[in-house]
Amino acid sequence: MDSCSFLSNHFLIAMPGLRDPNFSRTVTYLCEHSAEGAMGLVINRPMSDIHLGDMLEQLDIEPVDPEIGRTTVYQGGPVQPDRGFVLHSGGRRWDSTLEITDKISITTSRDILESIAAGEGPESVLIALGYAGWASGQLENELGANSWLSGPAATDILFRLPAESRWQAAASLLRVDLNLLSGEAGHA
Repeated sequence: MDSCSFLSNHFLIAMPGLRDPNFSRTVTYLCEHSAEGAMGLVINRPMSDIHLGDMLEQLDIEPVDPEIGRTTVYQGGPVQPDRGFVLHSGGRRWDSTLEITDKISITTSRDILESIAAGEGPESVLIALGYAGWASGQLENELGANSWLSGPAATDILFRLPAESRWQAAASLLRVDLNLLSGEAGHA
């Protein structure tokens, strides 16, 4: 794959036939994709048993507003499920920030959580535990096997749309209705 074909800042939309329980009916935001592999966050799997307040409590960070503690945390993927990631609107940088585009960054350092708790964080955030990762060539093979659709990401889907609507909305950007696709492969 040449560098023009890399899919950073794209959505990976699971095809209906993808049966892997980690990725069935998911949309993953690709933070990084290169010849060495890919890394992304699943953006439509909210965790029901963990909220930001739980994470802040473990880190001894007190939010200025209890509403901040109710912020949803997402199951970002099966790799390192105890590691936190904050996908956020761009602009400001923290200790460990990777700028994906001029509008989207990812940060893994404690200082962003302190800023969020103080009400001084980024305008838009998606907080996840764990990530999705692919070794060199693995994602390309899965794309070739029609496990995924891919298309450019949209910040409104990423940060504003309810989680349960993101899978179909991401596919709709490609003018695909996932409800009309079969989960079974055919043979001619």
